[in-house]
Amino acid sequence: MFSSSDPPISSTWQGIVFKKSQGNYFVHADGRTVTCAISSRLRKVLVYPTAAPTSLHHRVQEVKDIQTVDPVAVGDVVQFTDGGHDTGLITEVLPRKNELVRRSAVPMPGAHAREQVIVANVDQVIAVYPAGQPAKRQWMLDQYLAAAEASNLPAHICLTKADLADEAYMREEIELYGRIGYPVVATSAVTGQGLAECKEALRGRVSVLVGKSGVGKTSLLNALQPGLGLRVKAVNQHTAEGKHATTHLEMFDLDIGGSVVDTPGLREFKLWAVASADLAQLFQEMRPYLGQCKFGADCTHDHEPGCAVKAAVEAGAISPRRYQSYLRMRSSEGRGGLT
Repeated sequence: MFSSSDPPISSTWQGIVFKKSQGNYFVHADGRTVTCAISSRLRKVLVYPTAAPTSLHHRVQEVKDIQTVDPVAVGDVVQFTDGGHDTGLITEVLPRKNELVRRSAVPMPGAHAREQVIVANVDQVIAVYPAGQPAKRQWMLDQYLAAAEASNLPAHICLTKADLADEAYMREEIELYGRIGYPVVATSAVTGQGLAECKEALRGRVSVLVGKSGVGKTSLLNALQPGLGLRVKAVNQHTAEGKHATTHLEMFDLDIGGSVVDTPGLREFKLWAVASADLAQLFQEMRPYLGQCKFGADCTHDHEPGCAVKAAVEAGAISPRRYQSYLRMRSSEGRGGLT
């Protein structure tokens, strides 16, 4: 990236990472786009002594690799040194106001999962899901919502392909999630249903879209802003099957103000750094009942007698389907890394 003809690196700039691809990071800074690499120091963490550090003059005891797949995410505010010719080297990631994270895939037996930051400094998560999806598969929607809760991010639900869904069933889903507290809008790129409401939800905000391929995100984005869905789809096609979906991400500006980041190929969100005992906290409707069980904080809300959560399910205060999503997530996350 840097050649002998480039001027010496001297000035430091600040900008926002709006795109990453194949080890390159594209930064908006002062009205220009700068293609950056990242300093190798960002992939290391320095370990200092914990006992009487002043007596050791803060000498580094050990240098370890970070436990994050990539230290820089789309949405990060970064400082970089100018390498000339619109190139740079990212030297620092400024503190994030939030981040949407998941547990990375494990590439081989014996390997350890790491934190995978999908996007940083966003205003909301938009969970995109087809309105006609069978109920037995809707645990994936609940997984997206739990990931948003774990990241302390507000979440909206956008039901696509409303023109193909059973109206009574779709109404039940809207009422279910609406009672919990999630804004829900049913949309159709064919009839135009819900598009104005969806635009208002996106206006002036930085939004990250989550949802599997084929749920109708391209058609939705094209309907919201002509050509946008095709631009996003072109970017997503760079994400090869079997590779981390975060190797190529891009933030797109909206004509109405704000921006969107799509997350292509993310089939699921395995939670990161969430203790198994805390999983129920990620289900808003379960929170009022936590701590009221016979076995208190030790209750898994599965098989124990005197469980307040199970009693709420039986009383109709908690959706049985949402409860089954909780059990499925607890089982699958437990096999993969919940502590």
